[in-house]
Amino acid sequence: MSDQIQRFLFDNTNVRGEIVTLEKAYGDVLSRHAYPDAVNQLLGELLAAVGLLTDTVKLDGVMSIEVRGSGSLTLLMAESNPGGELRAVARVAEEAALPESGATFREMVGEGQIVITLDPREGNRYQGIVALDHPTLAGCLEAYFSQSEQLPTRLWLAADGKRAGGLLLQRLPHEAQNQDTDAWERSVQLADTIKPDELLGLEQRDVLYRLYHEETLRVFDPKALRFSCTCSRERMANGLLTLGAEELRDIVREQGAIETQCHFCHSRYRYAAADVEALLDGDPDAPSPRVH
Repeated sequence: MSDQIQRFLFDNTNVRGEIVTLEKAYGDVLSRHAYPDAVNQLLGELLAAVGLLTDTVKLDGVMSIEVRGSGSLTLLMAESNPGGELRAVARVAEEAALPESGATFREMVGEGQIVITLDPREGNRYQGIVALDHPTLAGCLEAYFSQSEQLPTRLWLAADGKRAGGLLLQRLPHEAQNQDTDAWERSVQLADTIKPDELLGLEQRDVLYRLYHEETLRVFDPKALRFSCTCSRERMANGLLTLGAEELRDIVREQGAIETQCHFCHSRYRYAAADVEALLDGDPDAPSPRVH
């Protein structure tokens, strides 16, 4: 089973879909952290979701989905870009009771919101926010599409700590192209029969055949996905600069240097006193060692 996303269309209708499968990329994310099983499962669902949504909105840039909660799981975040690069991270509240395996999405995150950010290479950055008003991650994301994109969208997500998968269906506003008025309802009803172990264990074409072998389906070539962290010395430096010159110099005086670590991949960056002064002088490309 390979890490990939595949697009499909129902011919002569205004219904389209995407199916995603993740194994190595999912494992690469989890190997950098030591989260409880319940968090690993949600992180897999979010990775599948961000892959599906990035391909759906056709963004030439970075998409991020942040789940910000008031429960023991305070943050769940995943990013994706058109190159098929994924990364994700979670944050459990300090001194909180770690969620046990089998805990539900809402039990772990409590009240809060989902923030979806579209950061194109060119043009303006956009953020959409939706409240955590549904019992599942998929339900909350469906609400985002209903409110922000005004496109009927359904999501099915699954993860088990080893594999993650997802299926997305969307009804486009091109009613003139639709020659089958029941296509949307029928495709959703059939997708509702998919079981998590089928979504995780079957090849993508087998899933689509299992659901839609009586439909006229056009399946496109798959696109490969992988884990990749976009952290860099320059991006970390920009983050440090938000602390302000006085605080940065105080840290250097107390510790001799500044060390920071990427939350996603755990790569470490060290800035000596001279590096910090170069940053403050507007030279973020000054030499600085990276420690792994």
